[in-house]
Amino acid sequence: MKIVPLISSGVTGPLGVLHLPRLWLKVSLEARGLLADGYPGAGQGYDQMVIDGLGLDREAVIAHIADTRPTYPQFETWVKGQPSVKLDAASIKALNDAITGYIHADEVRKAVLGADGIPDDSNAPKDAINLNNLDDWHEFHAALLK
Repeated sequence: MKIVPLISSGVTGPLGVLHLPRLWLKVSLEARGLLADGYPGAGQGYDQMVIDGLGLDREAVIAHIADTRPTYPQFETWVKGQPSVKLDAASIKALNDAITGYIHADEVRKAVLGADGIPDDSNAPKDAINLNNLDDWHEFHAALLK
């Protein structure tokens, strides 16, 4: 069975970094062949924003999660031990602001909202975090019907 990653990009762990728990989950699932189709383990969007924003090496992150299979707290401990990591308050704030401020293109928003029959009006979410949540929930529900 393949698993839709349901940890939101709007979730932080103890380090206070948005999306880091989701990155850990997706790479963990991919390393075990359990990540739902259509989801990258470490993609070029939020995943890369977090890797770059924290000053981490992409291949090292993927290899560490795949090879050692850490719990989330163990992963955060590993992150803290990386020589180039940027965990000062200003760096975390800048990264979190970039994540919360990211807005999908109009066609992505319309596709996500349309898939769930949500009107694209002033009440509809515009930010990528909430649109991604809707998309994940839609994919999760579709997987239950298979």
